[in-house]
Order: sequence, then C-alpha cells, then structure tokens
Amino acid sequence: MSNTDTRTHTTARRVSTETKASFKTTELIAFVVAVIGVLIASAMADEASDFGTQEAWFFISLLTIGYMVSRGLAKSGSRDFYDADAAARTHDDR
Repeated sequence: MSNTDTRTHTTARRVSTETKASFKTTELIAFVVAVIGVLIASAMADEASDFGTQEAWFFISLLTIGYMVSRGLAKSGSRDFYDADAAARTHDDR
C-alpha cells in the first residue's frame, strides 16, 4: 500500500517593485517645500537686493538636480516588497 500525501501547500510569492512611488516619499515633500520657499523669498525680495528671479530659478534648478539624484540613489538600492497573491486578489476585487 502506498501512502501518498495529496495536500498542497501554497504560499504567496514575494515579488518587488524597484522602489516605492515618489509621492509616498519625504524627498518629494522636502523638494516641494524648498521650491515654494525659494519662490516666496524671490517674490518678497526688494529690487535693491541681489536675490531676484534669475537667482531663484537657478536655485530651483539645483534643487531639482538634487531631487533627481536622490531618487536615482533610492531606486538603485531598495526594493518595495509585496505578495503577488494579495495583489492579484486586490486586482480581482475591482
């Protein structure tokens, strides 16, 4: 007599995306706040000061470069894990 076990064990497959969405990060919030701060400072500066529109956009360009570099570094070494079965169930429920 052969004793075969017909039970199957299914486990959720662990998959990942490259990194979490950018709107979920504090980097985006810090970037937006810094850009707004530069624009407000530029608008409030009087004409006799050395801080004008050209300097404001230069600083915003530097902030943008810094933000892109930080996102690139974040994407290069992190993963956002999720269960494939849970994602499939969520997708099927729609």
